[in-house]
Amino acid sequence: MSSEEFEKLHEIYRSLYDELKLMPEKAMQSHGEERKRLVRTFDERQGEAEEVLQGMEEELRAAPLSYRNTMGTKLRLYRRDLGKLQRDMKNSAPGFGSSSQTLLGSNQGIYSSQNQQSTHQQSQRALLLQGSEHLNNASQSIERSQRLAAETEQIGTDIIEELGEQREQLDRARDRLVNTGENLSRSRKILRSMSRRLMTNKLLLAVIILMELAILGAVVYLKFFRKGN
Repeated sequence: MSSEEFEKLHEIYRSLYDELKLMPEKAMQSHGEERKRLVRTFDERQGEAEEVLQGMEEELRAAPLSYRNTMGTKLRLYRRDLGKLQRDMKNSAPGFGSSSQTLLGSNQGIYSSQNQQSTHQQSQRALLLQGSEHLNNASQSIERSQRLAAETEQIGTDIIEELGEQREQLDRARDRLVNTGENLSRSRKILRSMSRRLMTNKLLLAVIILMELAILGAVVYLKFFRKGN
């Protein structure tokens, strides 16, 4: 239920009221069958207007508090105007009354048939109003579903974008790891090369020391021991 549905019923009532308010004057100026036809038509439209007002009362009971005062004022004015039209019609067409007794006794069967048709039309109109209400509720439900789908799609898009950014970050991290691995490999090669050079240098140093010791021993031997002999 909503104020929007109340406004729709308001438009329907205004259309019926605009048609009803012309009938008392026409009934006053007409006679015989023409007046009877106007009375039947007025009775039908009045019943339809009453149904619309009942629908508006239901909307009023379900409406938010902020709308109830304005909607209630409109509804009271509409009932007052409709009651005034009924009194005007009674004054314009003295035979106007409740259902089939408003017509002459000789036409009672015909008028009863007309009342049944009017009741059927009113029932159809009530069903039409209910169908309109259900359609409005279904439309609102579809709109909510569409909004939810749009929000879900947006969330999905955001998640995909975030996953794409995370993938780029992982790719960059993987590239850095690959580069780090390559740098470590080169470092190990350099360290192995330096280790081999260090061992080579140690061996050369040891050979040089041994050669120097041998030379020193030879010099000492030749200088002291060989000279003494």
